[in-house]
Amino acid sequence: MEFSEHIKTANVEDVVLRQPLNPPGRGTLCITGHHLLFSDREDGGSRQLLLLLRNIDAIEKRMTGSSGTITIKCKDLRVFQLDIPGMEQCLNIARSIETLSCLDCVCEMYPFFYRPAFLSLQDQWGLSSPEKHYSQMKALQAGWRLSSVNRDYSVCPSYPPAVIVPNGVDDDTLKKAAKFRQGGRFPVLCYYHKKNGMVIMRSSQPLPGANRKRCREDELLLQAVMGDSDKGYVIDTRSSQQAQQARMTGGGFESKSSYSCWKRLHRQMERGKALQESLIKVVEACGDESHNMDRWLSKLENSKWLSHIQTALSTAGLLAECVERDGHSVLVHGSEGRDCSLLISTLAQIIMDPHCRTMEGFLALLEREWVQAGHPFQQRCARSAFSHARLQQESPLFLLLLDCVWQLWRQFPLALGFSEALLLRLATEVYASNYGTFLCNSDQERCTLGVKTKTHCLFQALLRLEERDYYCNPLYEPTELAIWPSVHPQSLQLWRGFFLRWTPQTRHLEEAQEEIRNMVIECGKLMLR
Repeated sequence: MEFSEHIKTANVEDVVLRQPLNPPGRGTLCITGHHLLFSDREDGGSRQLLLLLRNIDAIEKRMTGSSGTITIKCKDLRVFQLDIPGMEQCLNIARSIETLSCLDCVCEMYPFFYRPAFLSLQDQWGLSSPEKHYSQMKALQAGWRLSSVNRDYSVCPSYPPAVIVPNGVDDDTLKKAAKFRQGGRFPVLCYYHKKNGMVIMRSSQPLPGANRKRCREDELLLQAVMGDSDKGYVIDTRSSQQAQQARMTGGGFESKSSYSCWKRLHRQMERGKALQESLIKVVEACGDESHNMDRWLSKLENSKWLSHIQTALSTAGLLAECVERDGHSVLVHGSEGRDCSLLISTLAQIIMDPHCRTMEGFLALLEREWVQAGHPFQQRCARSAFSHARLQQESPLFLLLLDCVWQLWRQFPLALGFSEALLLRLATEVYASNYGTFLCNSDQERCTLGVKTKTHCLFQALLRLEERDYYCNPLYEPTELAIWPSVHPQSLQLWRGFFLRWTPQTRHLEEAQEEIRNMVIECGKLMLR
Protein backbone atom coordinates (compact mmCIF):
# COMPACT_ATOMS: atom_id res chain seq x y z
CA MET A 1 0.00 0.00 0.00
CA GLU A 2 1.17 3.51 -0.81
CA PHE A 3 0.70 5.56 2.35
CA SER A 4 0.51 8.74 0.24
CA GLU A 5 -2.87 7.59 -1.12
CA HIS A 6 -4.34 8.21 2.32
CA ILE A 7 -2.71 11.59 2.95
CA LYS A 8 -4.61 14.38 1.19
CA THR A 9 -3.08 17.08 3.40
CA ALA A 10 0.45 16.31 4.59
CA ASN A 11 1.04 19.40 6.76
CA VAL A 12 -0.86 22.36 8.15
CA GLU A 13 0.49 25.61 9.56
CA ASP A 14 -0.91 27.60 12.46
CA VAL A 15 -2.31 24.57 14.34
CA VAL A 16 -2.92 24.90 18.09
CA LEU A 17 -2.06 21.87 20.26
CA ARG A 18 -3.79 21.53 23.63
CA GLN A 19 -2.49 18.66 25.77
CA PRO A 20 -2.34 17.75 29.48
CA LEU A 21 0.40 19.23 31.67
CA ASN A 22 1.49 21.75 29.00
CA PRO A 23 0.28 25.21 27.93
CA PRO A 24 -1.29 25.45 24.44
CA GLY A 25 1.23 25.68 21.63
CA ARG A 26 0.93 26.99 18.07
CA GLY A 27 2.93 25.42 15.26
CA THR A 28 3.06 23.05 12.28
CA LEU A 29 1.26 19.71 12.11
CA CYS A 30 2.60 16.98 9.80
CA ILE A 31 1.22 13.54 9.06
CA THR A 32 3.23 10.64 7.60
CA GLY A 33 2.44 7.00 6.99
CA HIS A 34 3.09 6.12 10.63
CA HIS A 35 3.39 9.32 12.68
CA LEU A 36 1.69 12.53 13.67
CA LEU A 37 4.27 15.27 14.23
CA PHE A 38 3.61 18.66 15.81
CA SER A 39 6.40 21.23 15.98
CA ASP A 40 6.00 24.36 18.11
CA ARG A 41 8.60 27.03 17.46
CA GLU A 42 6.92 30.00 19.09
CA ASP A 43 9.00 32.34 21.26
CA GLY A 44 12.20 30.59 20.26
CA GLY A 45 11.03 27.29 21.79
CA SER A 46 11.33 23.91 20.14
CA ARG A 47 8.61 21.75 21.66
CA GLN A 48 7.67 18.71 19.59
CA LEU A 49 5.09 15.95 19.72
CA LEU A 50 5.85 12.73 17.84
CA LEU A 51 3.02 10.23 18.06
CA LEU A 52 2.75 6.80 16.47
CA LEU A 53 -0.56 6.72 14.63
CA ARG A 54 -0.96 3.17 15.93
CA ASN A 55 -1.26 4.69 19.41
CA ILE A 56 -4.51 6.46 18.46
CA ASP A 57 -7.59 4.69 19.81
CA ALA A 58 -10.30 7.15 18.76
CA ILE A 59 -10.75 10.61 17.29
CA GLU A 60 -13.62 13.07 17.54
CA LYS A 61 -14.21 15.94 15.12
CA ARG A 62 -15.97 19.24 15.83
CA MET A 63 -16.47 21.94 13.19
CA THR A 64 -16.91 25.61 14.07
CA GLY A 65 -17.25 27.97 11.15
CA SER A 66 -14.33 27.60 8.76
CA SER A 67 -12.08 25.69 11.19
CA GLY A 68 -12.26 22.50 13.18
CA THR A 69 -11.02 20.70 16.28
CA ILE A 70 -9.84 17.10 16.40
CA THR A 71 -9.76 15.43 19.80
CA ILE A 72 -7.31 12.51 19.82
CA LYS A 73 -7.65 9.76 22.42
CA CYS A 74 -4.65 7.46 22.69
CA LYS A 75 -4.22 3.87 23.76
CA ASP A 76 -1.80 5.04 26.48
CA LEU A 77 -4.76 7.11 27.84
CA ARG A 78 -3.45 10.49 26.68
CA VAL A 79 -6.09 12.89 25.36
CA PHE A 80 -5.24 16.06 23.44
CA GLN A 81 -6.80 18.48 20.97
CA LEU A 82 -5.71 19.97 17.66
CA ASP A 83 -7.35 23.24 16.53
CA ILE A 84 -6.91 23.24 12.75
CA PRO A 85 -7.67 26.27 10.52
CA GLY A 86 -9.67 25.36 7.41
CA MET A 87 -12.53 22.86 7.38
CA GLU A 88 -11.17 20.88 4.41
CA GLN A 89 -7.72 20.57 5.98
CA CYS A 90 -9.25 19.43 9.26
CA LEU A 91 -11.39 16.76 7.56
CA ASN A 92 -8.44 15.54 5.47
CA ILE A 93 -6.24 15.17 8.55
CA ALA A 94 -9.03 13.34 10.40
CA ARG A 95 -9.59 10.89 7.51
CA SER A 96 -5.86 10.17 7.26
CA ILE A 97 -5.62 9.47 10.99
CA GLU A 98 -8.67 7.18 10.91
CA THR A 99 -7.23 5.12 8.05
CA LEU A 100 -3.55 5.00 8.98
CA SER A 101 -4.11 4.28 12.68
CA CYS A 102 -5.98 1.05 11.84
CA LEU A 103 -3.72 -0.71 9.35
CA ASP A 104 -4.53 -4.42 9.23
CA CYS A 105 -1.44 -5.60 7.34
CA VAL A 106 1.31 -6.36 9.86
CA CYS A 107 4.06 -5.81 7.28
CA GLU A 108 2.94 -2.20 6.80
CA MET A 109 3.30 -1.36 10.48
CA TYR A 110 6.11 0.86 11.74
CA PRO A 111 8.34 -1.84 13.32
CA PHE A 112 9.16 -2.99 9.76
CA PHE A 113 10.50 0.50 8.98
CA TYR A 114 12.19 1.36 12.30
CA ARG A 115 16.01 1.27 12.01
CA PRO A 116 17.75 2.75 15.09
CA ALA A 117 21.52 3.19 14.90
CA PHE A 118 22.08 1.32 18.19
CA LEU A 119 20.51 -1.96 16.99
CA SER A 120 21.21 -4.30 14.09
CA LEU A 121 18.89 -6.73 12.34
CA GLN A 122 21.77 -9.20 12.53
CA ASP A 123 21.42 -9.32 16.33
CA GLN A 124 19.80 -12.41 17.83
CA TRP A 125 16.03 -11.79 18.14
CA GLY A 126 14.79 -12.26 21.68
CA LEU A 127 16.30 -13.20 25.03
CA SER A 128 15.23 -16.80 25.37
CA SER A 129 14.08 -19.86 23.47
CA PRO A 130 12.74 -23.27 24.55
CA GLU A 131 16.16 -24.73 23.72
CA LYS A 132 18.03 -22.16 25.83
CA HIS A 133 15.51 -22.45 28.67
CA TYR A 134 15.91 -26.25 28.72
CA SER A 135 19.72 -26.14 28.60
CA GLN A 136 19.81 -23.79 31.61
CA MET A 137 17.88 -26.21 33.84
CA LYS A 138 20.28 -29.11 34.44
CA ALA A 139 18.21 -30.63 37.25
CA LEU A 140 15.23 -30.88 34.93
CA GLN A 141 16.94 -32.93 32.25
CA ALA A 142 16.82 -36.29 34.03
CA GLY A 143 13.05 -36.51 33.76
CA TRP A 144 12.21 -34.15 30.91
CA ARG A 145 13.13 -33.73 27.26
CA LEU A 146 12.95 -31.10 24.53
CA SER A 147 10.55 -32.22 21.81
CA SER A 148 10.50 -30.82 18.26
CA VAL A 149 7.14 -32.42 17.51
CA ASN A 150 5.79 -28.99 16.56
CA ARG A 151 8.73 -28.01 14.34
CA ASP A 152 6.44 -27.12 11.42
CA TYR A 153 3.58 -25.84 13.65
CA SER A 154 1.32 -28.64 12.36
CA VAL A 155 0.56 -30.13 15.80
CA CYS A 156 -0.30 -26.81 17.48
CA PRO A 157 -0.31 -23.54 15.47
CA SER A 158 -0.03 -21.39 18.61
CA TYR A 159 2.92 -23.24 20.26
CA PRO A 160 6.61 -22.63 19.51
CA PRO A 161 8.48 -25.27 17.44
CA ALA A 162 10.05 -26.87 20.53
CA VAL A 163 8.39 -27.71 23.86
CA ILE A 164 9.46 -29.41 27.10
CA VAL A 165 7.65 -32.68 27.92
CA PRO A 166 8.19 -35.74 30.18
CA ASN A 167 10.97 -38.11 29.07
CA GLY A 168 8.72 -41.15 28.91
CA VAL A 169 6.30 -39.65 26.39
CA ASP A 170 7.16 -40.03 22.69
CA ASP A 171 6.14 -37.65 19.91
CA ASP A 172 3.37 -39.93 18.57
CA THR A 173 1.72 -39.82 21.99
CA LEU A 174 2.01 -36.01 21.98
CA LYS A 175 0.33 -35.79 18.56
CA LYS A 176 -2.62 -37.87 19.73
CA ALA A 177 -2.90 -35.93 23.00
CA ALA A 178 -2.90 -32.68 20.98
CA LYS A 179 -6.01 -33.80 19.09
CA PHE A 180 -7.78 -34.12 22.44
CA ARG A 181 -7.00 -30.53 23.46
CA GLN A 182 -8.57 -27.35 22.05
CA GLY A 183 -6.35 -25.79 19.39
CA GLY A 184 -3.84 -28.64 19.84
CA ARG A 185 -2.46 -27.11 23.04
CA PHE A 186 -1.44 -30.32 24.83
CA PRO A 187 0.12 -30.05 28.33
CA VAL A 188 3.69 -28.66 28.24
CA LEU A 189 6.07 -27.59 30.98
CA CYS A 190 6.41 -23.90 31.71
CA TYR A 191 8.13 -23.94 35.13
CA TYR A 192 10.36 -26.32 37.10
CA HIS A 193 10.66 -25.58 40.84
CA LYS A 194 14.26 -26.27 41.82
CA LYS A 195 13.48 -26.56 45.54
CA ASN A 196 11.35 -29.69 45.23
CA GLY A 197 11.28 -30.74 41.56
CA MET A 198 7.58 -29.94 41.11
CA VAL A 199 6.39 -28.35 37.87
CA ILE A 200 3.74 -26.07 36.38
CA MET A 201 2.21 -27.30 33.13
CA ARG A 202 -0.24 -25.43 30.95
CA SER A 203 -2.61 -26.45 28.18
CA SER A 204 -6.07 -25.76 26.78
CA GLN A 205 -9.23 -27.59 27.85
CA PRO A 206 -9.63 -31.30 26.98
CA LEU A 207 -12.32 -32.28 24.47
CA PRO A 208 -14.42 -35.08 26.03
CA GLY A 209 -17.66 -33.41 24.88
CA ALA A 210 -21.14 -34.52 25.84
CA ASN A 211 -20.24 -38.17 25.15
CA ARG A 212 -17.42 -38.09 27.73
CA LYS A 213 -14.78 -39.26 25.28
CA ARG A 214 -11.39 -40.33 26.64
CA CYS A 215 -7.88 -40.06 25.30
CA ARG A 216 -5.41 -42.61 26.67
CA GLU A 217 -2.46 -40.62 25.35
CA ASP A 218 -3.55 -37.47 27.19
CA GLU A 219 -3.99 -39.50 30.38
CA LEU A 220 -0.54 -41.09 29.94
CA LEU A 221 1.03 -37.66 29.41
CA LEU A 222 -0.40 -36.31 32.66
CA GLN A 223 0.48 -39.55 34.49
CA ALA A 224 4.10 -39.11 33.35
CA VAL A 225 4.11 -35.60 34.85
CA MET A 226 3.30 -37.06 38.28
CA GLY A 227 6.55 -39.02 38.63
CA ASP A 228 6.74 -40.43 42.16
CA SER A 229 4.08 -38.04 43.48
CA ASP A 230 0.69 -39.37 44.53
CA LYS A 231 -1.31 -36.28 43.61
CA GLY A 232 -1.41 -33.29 41.29
CA TYR A 233 -3.74 -30.33 40.86
CA VAL A 234 -5.62 -28.98 37.84
CA ILE A 235 -6.41 -25.28 38.23
CA ASP A 236 -9.22 -24.47 35.81
CA THR A 237 -9.73 -20.73 35.30
CA ARG A 238 -13.45 -21.30 34.63
CA SER A 239 -16.21 -21.90 37.14
CA SER A 240 -17.42 -25.47 37.58
CA GLN A 241 -20.64 -24.52 35.80
CA GLN A 242 -18.77 -23.02 32.84
CA ALA A 243 -16.65 -26.17 32.53
CA GLN A 244 -19.77 -28.33 32.58
CA GLN A 245 -21.43 -26.18 29.94
CA ALA A 246 -18.33 -26.43 27.72
CA ARG A 247 -19.05 -30.15 27.30
CA MET A 248 -22.17 -29.27 25.32
CA THR A 249 -19.96 -27.62 22.66
CA GLY A 250 -17.31 -30.33 22.56
CA GLY A 251 -15.06 -29.09 25.39
CA GLY A 252 -14.95 -30.07 29.03
CA PHE A 253 -12.59 -30.97 31.84
CA GLU A 254 -10.47 -33.79 33.27
CA SER A 255 -12.93 -36.27 34.82
CA LYS A 256 -12.14 -37.85 38.17
CA SER A 257 -12.53 -41.37 36.75
CA SER A 258 -9.97 -40.85 33.96
CA TYR A 259 -7.52 -38.62 35.85
CA SER A 260 -7.81 -40.13 39.33
CA CYS A 261 -4.55 -38.65 40.66
CA TRP A 262 -5.44 -35.10 39.69
CA LYS A 263 -7.62 -32.91 41.89
CA ARG A 264 -9.54 -30.21 40.03
CA LEU A 265 -9.81 -26.67 41.45
CA HIS A 266 -12.04 -24.11 39.74
CA ARG A 267 -11.19 -20.41 40.00
CA GLN A 268 -13.34 -18.32 37.69
CA MET A 269 -11.46 -15.51 35.94
CA GLU A 270 -13.02 -13.03 33.57
CA ARG A 271 -11.59 -12.60 30.11
CA GLY A 272 -12.68 -11.27 26.73
CA LYS A 273 -15.48 -8.75 26.53
CA ALA A 274 -16.10 -8.57 30.30
CA LEU A 275 -12.47 -7.60 30.98
CA GLN A 276 -12.38 -5.09 28.13
CA GLU A 277 -15.55 -3.42 29.44
CA SER A 278 -13.98 -3.32 32.90
CA LEU A 279 -11.01 -1.40 31.48
CA ILE A 280 -13.34 1.02 29.69
CA LYS A 281 -15.21 1.69 32.95
CA VAL A 282 -12.12 2.22 35.10
CA VAL A 283 -10.70 4.67 32.54
CA GLU A 284 -14.05 6.45 32.44
CA ALA A 285 -14.00 6.68 36.26
CA CYS A 286 -10.49 8.15 36.18
CA GLY A 287 -11.64 10.78 33.70
CA ASP A 288 -14.56 11.88 35.89
CA GLU A 289 -14.14 15.62 36.50
CA SER A 290 -17.06 16.03 38.91
CA HIS A 291 -14.71 16.07 41.95
CA ASN A 292 -17.31 14.05 43.88
CA MET A 293 -15.43 11.43 45.93
CA ASP A 294 -18.45 9.17 46.55
CA ARG A 295 -19.33 9.14 42.88
CA TRP A 296 -15.72 8.42 41.89
CA LEU A 297 -15.39 5.53 44.36
CA SER A 298 -18.70 4.11 43.19
CA LYS A 299 -17.56 4.21 39.56
CA LEU A 300 -14.23 2.60 40.47
CA GLU A 301 -15.96 -0.22 42.33
CA ASN A 302 -18.49 -0.76 39.54
CA SER A 303 -15.68 -1.14 37.01
CA LYS A 304 -14.58 -4.31 38.90
CA TRP A 305 -10.99 -3.73 37.75
CA LEU A 306 -9.55 -4.13 41.25
CA SER A 307 -11.69 -7.26 41.69
CA HIS A 308 -9.99 -8.73 38.61
CA ILE A 309 -6.61 -7.86 40.15
CA GLN A 310 -7.65 -9.58 43.36
CA THR A 311 -8.82 -12.73 41.55
CA ALA A 312 -5.65 -12.95 39.45
CA LEU A 313 -3.31 -12.54 42.43
CA SER A 314 -5.25 -14.94 44.65
CA THR A 315 -5.37 -17.62 41.91
CA ALA A 316 -1.64 -17.19 41.24
CA GLY A 317 -1.06 -17.42 45.01
CA LEU A 318 -3.04 -20.68 45.09
CA LEU A 319 -0.94 -22.04 42.23
CA ALA A 320 2.30 -21.06 43.96
CA GLU A 321 1.07 -22.55 47.23
CA CYS A 322 0.33 -25.91 45.58
CA VAL A 323 3.88 -26.05 44.19
CA GLU A 324 5.96 -24.31 46.91
CA ARG A 325 4.17 -25.27 50.14
CA ASP A 326 2.22 -28.44 49.31
CA GLY A 327 4.87 -29.91 47.00
CA HIS A 328 2.60 -30.93 44.12
CA SER A 329 2.72 -30.33 40.37
CA VAL A 330 -0.04 -28.29 38.75
CA LEU A 331 -1.71 -28.16 35.33
CA VAL A 332 -3.30 -24.80 34.47
CA HIS A 333 -5.88 -24.24 31.78
CA GLY A 334 -9.12 -22.47 30.91
CA SER A 335 -10.71 -22.89 27.50
CA GLU A 336 -8.10 -21.87 24.94
CA GLY A 337 -5.16 -21.64 27.36
CA ARG A 338 -3.82 -18.47 25.74
CA ASP A 339 -5.01 -15.85 28.23
CA CYS A 340 -5.72 -16.43 31.95
CA SER A 341 -3.51 -19.53 32.05
CA LEU A 342 -0.53 -17.42 30.99
CA LEU A 343 -1.48 -14.69 33.45
CA ILE A 344 -1.50 -16.85 36.56
CA SER A 345 1.48 -19.03 35.57
CA THR A 346 3.54 -15.84 35.08
CA LEU A 347 2.48 -14.35 38.42
CA ALA A 348 3.12 -17.63 40.25
CA GLN A 349 6.66 -17.75 38.86
CA ILE A 350 7.33 -14.19 40.02
CA ILE A 351 6.02 -15.12 43.48
CA MET A 352 8.27 -18.21 43.76
CA ASP A 353 11.34 -17.67 41.61
CA PRO A 354 13.84 -14.90 42.51
CA HIS A 355 15.34 -14.97 39.00
CA CYS A 356 11.97 -13.94 37.53
CA ARG A 357 12.11 -10.88 39.76
CA THR A 358 15.31 -9.57 38.14
CA MET A 359 14.89 -7.27 35.16
CA GLU A 360 16.41 -9.72 32.66
CA GLY A 361 14.59 -12.68 34.21
CA PHE A 362 11.27 -10.83 34.11
CA LEU A 363 11.62 -9.90 30.43
CA ALA A 364 12.67 -13.46 29.55
CA LEU A 365 9.63 -14.73 31.47
CA LEU A 366 7.33 -12.45 29.44
CA GLU A 367 8.92 -13.71 26.26
CA ARG A 368 8.44 -17.40 27.22
CA GLU A 369 5.01 -17.16 28.79
CA TRP A 370 3.36 -14.64 26.49
CA VAL A 371 5.21 -14.11 23.20
CA GLN A 372 6.35 -17.69 22.56
CA ALA A 373 3.39 -19.32 24.32
CA GLY A 374 0.96 -17.80 21.84
CA HIS A 375 -0.90 -14.96 23.51
CA PRO A 376 -2.80 -13.33 20.60
CA PHE A 377 -1.44 -9.79 21.06
CA GLN A 378 -2.68 -8.55 17.68
CA GLN A 379 -6.27 -9.44 18.56
CA ARG A 380 -6.27 -8.59 22.27
CA CYS A 381 -4.54 -5.20 21.94
CA ALA A 382 -6.17 -3.93 18.74
CA ARG A 383 -8.04 -1.32 20.76
CA SER A 384 -7.84 0.20 24.22
CA ALA A 385 -10.39 2.04 26.39
CA PHE A 386 -11.56 4.87 24.10
CA SER A 387 -12.40 3.13 20.84
CA HIS A 388 -15.92 3.51 19.48
CA ALA A 389 -15.60 0.34 17.38
CA ARG A 390 -17.60 -2.71 18.27
CA LEU A 391 -15.67 -5.07 20.55
CA GLN A 392 -14.35 -8.18 18.84
CA GLN A 393 -11.50 -10.13 20.45
CA GLU A 394 -9.95 -7.30 22.46
CA SER A 395 -9.08 -8.00 26.09
CA PRO A 396 -6.46 -6.27 28.29
CA LEU A 397 -4.96 -9.45 29.80
CA PHE A 398 -1.37 -8.21 29.43
CA LEU A 399 -2.26 -4.87 31.02
CA LEU A 400 -3.92 -6.78 33.87
CA LEU A 401 -0.66 -8.73 34.33
CA LEU A 402 1.38 -5.51 34.49
CA ASP A 403 -1.05 -4.07 37.05
CA CYS A 404 -0.71 -7.24 39.18
CA VAL A 405 3.09 -6.99 38.99
CA TRP A 406 2.82 -3.34 40.04
CA GLN A 407 0.79 -4.45 43.10
CA LEU A 408 3.63 -6.89 43.95
CA TRP A 409 6.21 -4.15 43.39
CA ARG A 410 4.28 -1.83 45.74
CA GLN A 411 3.89 -4.50 48.44
CA PHE A 412 7.52 -5.69 48.14
CA PRO A 413 9.51 -2.58 47.13
CA LEU A 414 12.89 -4.27 47.68
CA ALA A 415 12.15 -7.65 46.07
CA LEU A 416 11.89 -6.71 42.37
CA GLY A 417 14.91 -5.65 40.35
CA PHE A 418 12.99 -3.28 38.09
CA SER A 419 10.96 -0.15 38.66
CA GLU A 420 7.44 1.02 37.88
CA ALA A 421 8.88 2.84 34.86
CA LEU A 422 9.52 -0.50 33.13
CA LEU A 423 5.91 -1.59 33.66
CA LEU A 424 4.65 1.72 32.26
CA ARG A 425 6.92 1.35 29.21
CA LEU A 426 5.60 -2.16 28.56
CA ALA A 427 1.99 -0.97 28.99
CA THR A 428 2.59 1.59 26.23
CA GLU A 429 4.60 -0.67 23.91
CA VAL A 430 2.05 -3.51 23.88
CA TYR A 431 -0.50 -1.22 22.17
CA ALA A 432 1.82 0.77 19.88
CA SER A 433 5.53 0.14 19.43
CA ASN A 434 8.58 0.76 17.28
CA TYR A 435 9.54 -2.87 17.92
CA GLY A 436 8.16 -6.15 16.58
CA THR A 437 7.94 -8.04 19.88
CA PHE A 438 4.17 -7.70 20.35
CA LEU A 439 3.18 -8.06 16.69
CA CYS A 440 1.04 -11.02 15.53
CA ASN A 441 -0.82 -13.70 17.49
CA SER A 442 1.69 -16.56 17.54
CA ASP A 443 5.26 -17.63 16.87
CA GLN A 444 4.13 -19.16 13.58
CA GLU A 445 2.73 -15.84 12.34
CA ARG A 446 5.92 -14.01 13.31
CA CYS A 447 8.04 -16.50 11.35
CA THR A 448 5.75 -16.41 8.32
CA LEU A 449 5.79 -12.59 8.15
CA GLY A 450 9.52 -12.25 8.89
CA VAL A 451 9.03 -10.35 12.15
CA LYS A 452 12.19 -11.89 13.66
CA THR A 453 14.36 -10.96 10.68
CA LYS A 454 12.87 -7.60 9.67
CA THR A 455 12.09 -5.92 13.02
CA HIS A 456 13.92 -5.28 16.28
CA CYS A 457 13.22 -6.88 19.65
CA LEU A 458 11.96 -4.60 22.43
CA PHE A 459 13.36 -6.74 25.25
CA GLN A 460 16.90 -6.56 23.85
CA ALA A 461 16.60 -2.79 23.51
CA LEU A 462 15.44 -2.49 27.14
CA LEU A 463 18.53 -4.37 28.35
CA ARG A 464 20.99 -1.97 26.72
CA LEU A 465 23.10 -0.35 29.44
CA GLU A 466 21.51 3.11 29.15
CA GLU A 467 17.99 1.71 29.29
CA ARG A 468 18.75 -0.84 32.02
CA ASP A 469 20.09 1.88 34.32
CA TYR A 470 16.89 3.87 33.92
CA TYR A 471 14.53 0.94 34.54
CA CYS A 472 16.36 -0.79 37.38
CA ASN A 473 15.18 -0.56 41.01
CA PRO A 474 17.93 1.14 43.06
CA LEU A 475 16.42 -0.32 46.28
CA TYR A 476 16.58 -3.91 45.00
CA GLU A 477 17.74 -6.51 47.52
CA PRO A 478 17.58 -10.07 46.11
CA THR A 479 15.85 -12.68 48.27
CA GLU A 480 15.47 -16.42 47.76
CA LEU A 481 12.18 -16.37 49.66
CA ALA A 482 8.80 -16.44 47.95
CA ILE A 483 6.87 -13.17 48.06
CA TRP A 484 3.25 -13.85 49.06
CA PRO A 485 0.97 -10.96 48.05
CA SER A 486 -1.86 -9.73 50.24
CA VAL A 487 -5.13 -9.71 48.32
CA HIS A 488 -7.28 -8.00 50.94
CA PRO A 489 -9.21 -5.11 49.32
CA GLN A 490 -7.35 -2.57 51.46
CA SER A 491 -4.02 -3.97 50.19
CA LEU A 492 -4.84 -3.34 46.51
CA GLN A 493 -4.68 0.13 45.01
CA LEU A 494 -5.49 1.79 41.72
CA TRP A 495 -2.35 1.95 39.58
CA ARG A 496 -2.15 5.73 39.55
CA GLY A 497 1.07 5.76 37.54
CA PHE A 498 -0.85 4.27 34.61
CA PHE A 499 -4.50 5.27 34.94
CA LEU A 500 -3.77 8.82 36.16
CA ARG A 501 -0.41 9.29 34.44
CA TRP A 502 -1.47 12.41 32.52
CA THR A 503 -2.66 14.33 35.59
CA PRO A 504 -0.59 17.01 37.38
CA GLN A 505 -0.67 15.06 40.67
CA THR A 506 0.91 11.98 39.09
CA ARG A 507 3.49 14.06 37.26
CA HIS A 508 4.58 15.64 40.57
CA LEU A 509 4.74 12.15 42.10
CA GLU A 510 6.93 10.92 39.22
CA GLU A 511 9.28 13.86 39.69
CA ALA A 512 9.55 13.14 43.41
CA GLN A 513 10.22 9.45 42.75
CA GLU A 514 12.92 10.32 40.23
CA GLU A 515 14.55 12.65 42.77
CA ILE A 516 14.50 9.93 45.43
CA ARG A 517 15.90 7.43 42.93
CA ASN A 518 18.81 9.73 42.07
CA MET A 519 19.53 10.29 45.77
CA VAL A 520 19.60 6.52 46.40
CA ILE A 521 21.96 5.97 43.46
CA GLU A 522 24.29 8.74 44.66
CA CYS A 523 24.31 7.31 48.20
CA GLY A 524 25.16 3.90 46.76
CA LYS A 525 28.11 5.37 44.84
CA LEU A 526 29.41 7.12 47.98
CA MET A 527 29.23 3.88 49.97
CA LEU A 528 31.30 2.08 47.30
CA ARG A 529 34.13 4.62 47.50
